[in-house]
Amino acid sequence: MQLNQYLTDTFLFNDKANKMLLEKMQQMPDPSECIKHFSHLINCQFKWMDRIMIYPATSALDWWNPVYPMDELASYWDKSLQPWLDLLGEKSEVELLENVVWIGVGNKPYTSPLKDLALQLNYHSIHHRAQMQLFIRQQGLTPDFVDYIGTVYKPI
Repeated sequence: MQLNQYLTDTFLFNDKANKMLLEKMQQMPDPSECIKHFSHLINCQFKWMDRIMIYPATSALDWWNPVYPMDELASYWDKSLQPWLDLLGEKSEVELLENVVWIGVGNKPYTSPLKDLALQLNYHSIHHRAQMQLFIRQQGLTPDFVDYIGTVYKPI
């Protein structure tokens, strides 16, 4: 499997799992913490794309703001995801392994392979999805099963 296909598949898995989470959030008595964390995931996708596209400028986008209204989370999620899917579709394996530069902590330049930024976004999504699953459970609901193996493979 090509690296760009693997990364695309990873984004698509996170897309599916996060959309399942959005449906469960609709049932929560108080979804505010989930809304905040879900908005953060959206903002991260926007900000990382901004960072690599505007270098050497510093991205003014925030990690935690704005917090989007519940009924707009799905739309903003799609808007933040699509540029990453487009980018992965355009890049060769060699290009995904090439370093990109962005301005990070302390307004200093950092560099890493482009593939690592895509992986960071997906791993970060898993991290915060687990937190949101806990918020759901704390409000008396049963979170959906969103483990990779159980959502990708079916019994025979």
